[in-house]
Amino acid sequence: MKRVWCAISSHGFGHAAQVVPVLNELGRRVSGLTAVLRTTVPARFFEANLKIAWEVSPAEQDVGCVQQGPLRIDIPMTWAEHRRFHEQWADTVAAEGRALRSCKPALVLADISYLAIEAAARIEVPAVGLCNLSWDGVLKPFLEPGRHEQTDVIRRIQEAYSLADLMIRIAPGIPMEAFPTIVDVGPVAEVTTPDPSLLRAAVGAEARERVVVVAFGGIALDGLPFDRLARMNGYRFVVSGPVPDATERIRSSASLPMAFDPLLASADLIVTKPGYSTVVKAVAYRKPVVYVRRKNFADEAVLVDYLHRHGRAVELSAGDFTSGRWEDALRAAEATGVTDSKSVPFALTGATEAADLLRKYL
Repeated sequence: MKRVWCAISSHGFGHAAQVVPVLNELGRRVSGLTAVLRTTVPARFFEANLKIAWEVSPAEQDVGCVQQGPLRIDIPMTWAEHRRFHEQWADTVAAEGRALRSCKPALVLADISYLAIEAAARIEVPAVGLCNLSWDGVLKPFLEPGRHEQTDVIRRIQEAYSLADLMIRIAPGIPMEAFPTIVDVGPVAEVTTPDPSLLRAAVGAEARERVVVVAFGGIALDGLPFDRLARMNGYRFVVSGPVPDATERIRSSASLPMAFDPLLASADLIVTKPGYSTVVKAVAYRKPVVYVRRKNFADEAVLVDYLHRHGRAVELSAGDFTSGRWEDALRAAEATGVTDSKSVPFALTGATEAADLLRKYL
């Protein structure tokens, strides 16, 4: 039996969504493969998606960013949490190394835990990164002049990343200066068969109505403009989390007989932030997208460019989003074609390419 130690950031569900297709492809190439999921992502995320044998080993792998909802990063708290995470760094790395040694994995796959990479290097286990971004790249735009403790945080992360045997950068990705060896692969996502008739029946949509899935990832979205959405003729909305009583046009995704991926595939439109998994899948499904920028997250620019180059997308301002002025953007998104008429989406080859690279370690 071959074991892969998968150190997965729990900053939302996007990192787990990148790892799962790669592990599934790797399982098709390596018989008896088992994944140890070193993460605080809930086990329920993997239950419907991960096809190989797996177990969860809960542990904090990194900080990522501290969020106040999916659209706002709390920058001071993000720096404070990184300083806390690094306070006893040598002891933290040693403890992670002991956990690794007891598991005896053939490989550490990190998306994108620098703790796991450094711990693996200390006990001479191969470590490979997988992601479209890195945490030093995320934090750099938040650096404040003269704040040496912030520079020290980034230096610590980069020193750990420099110990990786390989970085598999999935498209569309950002520059990564810390890794000595980078191999670029295509986008990573698993797509599913749409069932729009099931979705429309589940939400009670009439023939003239459009079904909109509001998808902001694994970080809870509070304060949706339910009153305005409930009065928006011509649309039905599916949102995560609870909805007010007697809102006929709005349904919670938890109340529907469909998992998230079939929901996304079956919707008429998607409202979202520019997050990796949702963007790549929306383009693959050819769905019109209305997106709300965060404006300070490292991979937002490459994801927005990917949306406009290969998909159908319209930006909605944060003010219009929170106030419920969505109608113009929804109509515009449906009317929008691909910006570059000669451009086609990258084939979703990243999982296959990454699995081929990882197989040699097993």
